[in-house]
Amino acid sequence: MPVIDKTTVPVKTGSIYPEPYASQMAGRSSLRLGDAGGLTQFGANEVILAPGALSSLRHWHHREDEFVMVTEGECTLVQDAGETVMRVGDCAAFPAGDPNGHHFINRSGAEARFLVIGSRMNPEKATYSDVDLEVELKDGKATFTHKDGTPYQGDRT
Repeated sequence: MPVIDKTTVPVKTGSIYPEPYASQMAGRSSLRLGDAGGLTQFGANEVILAPGALSSLRHWHHREDEFVMVTEGECTLVQDAGETVMRVGDCAAFPAGDPNGHHFINRSGAEARFLVIGSRMNPEKATYSDVDLEVELKDGKATFTHKDGTPYQGDRT
């Protein structure tokens, strides 16, 4: 049946980021709704941010489009041009290849939720705007490097 019962979808916590970045994602979780529905051409995830939590490191995708719609609460979109408070119903789009690094922060005192829909390109590369980190995603595996292409072996700052 195509109806997805969100109460049966496992909550994903944690991050694929290496340290010290993984621990910065505390308070972030998600429901992989597209996976639960058997979708293969694009992803659809409900991201849940506790007060003070970040959605991700600020990033941009080389080959994937992303679309976000706030469904509960309030969060702040942080991008190259500055910050925008987003509330229920507000939407944002991030075209593939646009180096506008972005992420969301919940600066409110209540939980915030948003739906993220994105294409699934294989391989895909993402660049993290504020740190010396890139990731290549290929065949379900993530490989992290520094921006100069050398293997990631810890923060060099």
